Amino acid sequence: MFNAPRPAQRYPPTSGNAGFGGSFVNENPLGSSVYDDGLDPWSAAPSPSPPPMPAAPSLFSSVIADATVPAIYNKSFAAVDLTNSGETSVNALTRVLQTSSLPAATIDKIVNLVSARARVSKLEFYVALALVALAQSGKDVSIEQVADLASQNSLPEPSLDLSTLQPSTSTFTSPTAAYRQPTIPIPRSPAPNYSADDPWNTTRFAPVPGSDGARGSLINGAPSSLSGTGLPKDWWKKQENVNVNILGQQGFILNRYTVYEVSSERGAPVPRRYSEFVFLWDCLVRRYPFRLLPALPPKRIQPDEQFLEQRRMGLKRFINFAVNHPVIKDDGLLAVFLTEPSFETWRKHASISVEEESASKRVDRVEEMTIPSDLEEKLTTVRHKIAPLIEQWQRICILAERIIKRREAAAVRISSLRRNYLALPFFSSPSSPTLTLTHPVQPDFSSVSSIFSASTIGLNFEPRDEQQADLSRLTNILNAVVEVNERCWRGDDCELCDGVRHGVEQVAHHTQTHSDLLEQRTRTLLYNTLETLKSQRDLYMAMRELFIRHVRLSGDQVERLKKRVESNSSKLEGVKAAQKEGWETEVDRFIGLIERDQASIAAQLNRRVFIRACLWHELRVVLHNRENTLLTQAVKAFASEEHTFAENVSANWLSLGHAVESMPLE
Repeated sequence: MFNAPRPAQRYPPTSGNAGFGGSFVNENPLGSSVYDDGLDPWSAAPSPSPPPMPAAPSLFSSVIADATVPAIYNKSFAAVDLTNSGETSVNALTRVLQTSSLPAATIDKIVNLVSARARVSKLEFYVALALVALAQSGKDVSIEQVADLASQNSLPEPSLDLSTLQPSTSTFTSPTAAYRQPTIPIPRSPAPNYSADDPWNTTRFAPVPGSDGARGSLINGAPSSLSGTGLPKDWWKKQENVNVNILGQQGFILNRYTVYEVSSERGAPVPRRYSEFVFLWDCLVRRYPFRLLPALPPKRIQPDEQFLEQRRMGLKRFINFAVNHPVIKDDGLLAVFLTEPSFETWRKHASISVEEESASKRVDRVEEMTIPSDLEEKLTTVRHKIAPLIEQWQRICILAERIIKRREAAAVRISSLRRNYLALPFFSSPSSPTLTLTHPVQPDFSSVSSIFSASTIGLNFEPRDEQQADLSRLTNILNAVVEVNERCWRGDDCELCDGVRHGVEQVAHHTQTHSDLLEQRTRTLLYNTLETLKSQRDLYMAMRELFIRHVRLSGDQVERLKKRVESNSSKLEGVKAAQKEGWETEVDRFIGLIERDQASIAAQLNRRVFIRACLWHELRVVLHNRENTLLTQAVKAFASEEHTFAENVSANWLSLGHAVESMPLE
């Protein structure tokens, strides 16, 4: 969750239609909300989230210090930290170290030297690679040796075959890689020659069938009705998907900024800054003040990696909502944002209009007749539901994130001392080759993972974060046991030892598989399921902001103008009756004033109808469909994925049972 203060969202002034050309004000209409108790995802108060993961020990900060890190360090970490979270799992570290061809006992020693947690930070990962390099060169494998080399700015370079990096054995589809590590400069294209008559350069984009650009009908030429969804058949299968990845940091020390890569179906990927997302949001909310549009995630001074990842996903939810909105998806500026190589250069040469949508669109008579007479009652019903819906969905997101973070090992929750302990040999340093570490555990006979006798090894495989890390460590230890028992004292042809050793190898293989399944399922939950829940919450928050904008911006001057027309009409009749010198000029002046006021009245009455049509469209077509259909999709996908995961886990342990069935007993 975001715990940073939310900057005031900027909204157009309340001076009616004429005010849309002016600047935004910094008043935040959401400043007082149901989230003042800490449930606002953008609030300054900490969210009721699980305890944060303890920071990496200061020892590793001093070990690496300011030493130059070899390129293989960053390349290796990027291979297993696809989300750029700044940490990875013990399982992923083990897979990287296995490409070094070091003995399993040495790998196990290195893993346990750098981290006793379920997760491995970047610094710990780097220290592990330095230890690998030391082991490969036959030197002393110790933290002190790494610190000494770092102080000389000569961290050793390990020999790793990353091309053979063992992928996850999970059958789940891996989420799209969210980050690309290398810092790629923003491409600078030559200044385009934009026509003053077409500042949007919309001729490059094919028009939507049934529409005529900015003056098209309200719902892409399809008259709305009280029946149906108002959207094409199977519309949920045709959702456009835009990916937002992080390219890296650019700029100088005091002016650093994050560059994002926006990839869509409309063209090649383009680089964008957060400020350019803000510019797009500002223009869209001014052009479409009576449409649903989610708010942007906030900005924070000196953001950490977790905040940047949360903001990246927030930007992705925003842009995907925009490109799938029935009306906003055809906006010219949005099209340019998704395709123009250099948005900054384009802005310098284009005249951008922020004229309100109602100024160029009209609602025909058929469309107007479809607006229900009880629209205000329907909106009131929704308005009363919005606050509790936001609160409950925010709580759902918090609880879901807690559960997923436990799976992902975002927090270390070591159980209190139990009666059962696991005592296994670890290497702490070359001077003390055997060190017994005691892990408090509680046997769990109900888990499928309890295929290993809990009474024998005392392993507790819950919660899943500790389970995943312990399974990876257990795999390393079992591989070390196989290596140690490679030769029997009786000779090379001992069938008993060979059979048991093969069985232990199978156990190590299947524990590795189970750890991969856990890790991949967690990533799917984090980047698919949780994002769907947050999108549902964002939808209701966007509806609340729409109601706020409606109150602020829907006012007009019709009644005042009518009174002025009546007054000027009376004066006109008086001038005509008096017929004083120059009365013809005065008559023409009053007629001009009356005609201008009458035209303004007609325009503002049309705007009233247009606003009602917008609200009806957003309620019936956008809100109603998205809050139901997309949630149905998410629930079905979640049930299917959990079922598949359970089947894979069961099949893995069943396979182990078959594999060890032939293990000899004598």
